[in-house]
Amino acid sequence: MAAKSLHDAPKTKSPGSIANSRAATQGQWGRAWEVDWFSLASVLFLLLFAPFIVYYFIMACDQYSCSLTAPVLDVATGHARLSDIWAKTPPVTKRAAQLYTLWVTFQVLLYVALPDFCHKFLPGYVGGVQEGAVTPAGVVNKYEINGLQAWLITHLLWFANSHFLSWFSPTIIFDNWIPLLWCANVLGYAVSTFAMLKGYFFPTNAKDCKFTGNFFYNYMMGIEFNPRIGKWFDFKLFFNGRPGIVAWTLINLSFAAKQRELHGQVTNAMVLVNVLQAIYVLDFFWNEAWYLKTIDICHDHFGWYLGWGDCVWLPYLYTLQGLYLVYHPVQLSAPHAAGVLLLGLLGYYVFRMANHQKDLFRRTDGRCLIWGKKPKVIECVYTSADGQKHHTKLLVSGFWGMARHLNYTGDLMGSLAYCLACGGGHLLPYFYIVYMTILLTHRCLRDEHRCANKYGGDWERYTAAVPHRLLPGIF
Repeated sequence: MAAKSLHDAPKTKSPGSIANSRAATQGQWGRAWEVDWFSLASVLFLLLFAPFIVYYFIMACDQYSCSLTAPVLDVATGHARLSDIWAKTPPVTKRAAQLYTLWVTFQVLLYVALPDFCHKFLPGYVGGVQEGAVTPAGVVNKYEINGLQAWLITHLLWFANSHFLSWFSPTIIFDNWIPLLWCANVLGYAVSTFAMLKGYFFPTNAKDCKFTGNFFYNYMMGIEFNPRIGKWFDFKLFFNGRPGIVAWTLINLSFAAKQRELHGQVTNAMVLVNVLQAIYVLDFFWNEAWYLKTIDICHDHFGWYLGWGDCVWLPYLYTLQGLYLVYHPVQLSAPHAAGVLLLGLLGYYVFRMANHQKDLFRRTDGRCLIWGKKPKVIECVYTSADGQKHHTKLLVSGFWGMARHLNYTGDLMGSLAYCLACGGGHLLPYFYIVYMTILLTHRCLRDEHRCANKYGGDWERYTAAVPHRLLPGIF
């Protein structure tokens, strides 16, 4: 359920601190060891209501033309009962189960059985076997980075089928959308439950497990840090990227095909949603090796939050704009379309360049140019769990001198562009920007709480130098 954005302030370590990186991380790593009442209440709320939220949005489109208020009014006024709405909901079908099983199996095979070859001929692309960050137990896992390859093969087969082979209709995903929802839920709950049992009885690395003593928190946030089957099948990397994000662009293409089938054309709004979201997806896979340093891999354990979230929440709620445009084929005016495109591209530019500056600063230990100048830094000292002192630097130049999380700001600009492409007729397409704002604001606060504990007074100097989190001059 998480956006794929880097964590923490941009920093680089002195060479002497690398040897003690295991100890340095013990105090700040991952989720909580103990659960306060607010965290437990939040976990219970999400476990109970997140599946209902997904169902409600998809049902509203299927039965009420994407109106969020009509189902409530129908039930409140007695025009419909909850049982009536449920009775109209398509059940799981044998065809949907077969399609979903084939889809997941195909993505597993692409992940584990086909080593990456894209890095051999694509300049600048980092693929193949790459090392992740050191875990709390001191393990450095190796990953087969082949997501771009899987995305390309999958989409080449999709386009070959659409234009030459005709094995199935390009509207197949939309036509089975709700039956596929039940299949995705089965996988999401199955993998989350398996991951929890695995953490208790046969963990990949027992030292990388966390137990709070609370069943619901352990199930939601996960026990194992990097659950694996065999040498290469890593649960976090697979489910964060595949099948959900590979499917994202296919889902949008299927929605575009359905819009053409129903309305005789693909509107410019649908084209914008497809293009802007495809840029984000391709960026994710092009930078999949960089993703190994993100909060999802470096700090989050694998539980229901990632397992169910990546199987259900991501493919069903991140694609709401395309689904909405099937039912409401919005055709934007030229100025409106141009504005949406510019906002989306500007947001992507800020997102990508901010992360590029951070990555460059880290890789070169600060010996680089940011916007043509030597970067300004805040020198920091922190103490690891073994009492050793370590030196690091926080970047305060470029985008990171404007705000502490300007990469998130770029992400939010792109998210808003997706929503604005749908016009202003309904609230449903705007759920995404509301959700992303809450998610990334929470990440800001969580990251900064961790950094404040880690760096102490040096963090106060950093926040004084860069006083705003997301919006320069405002917040």
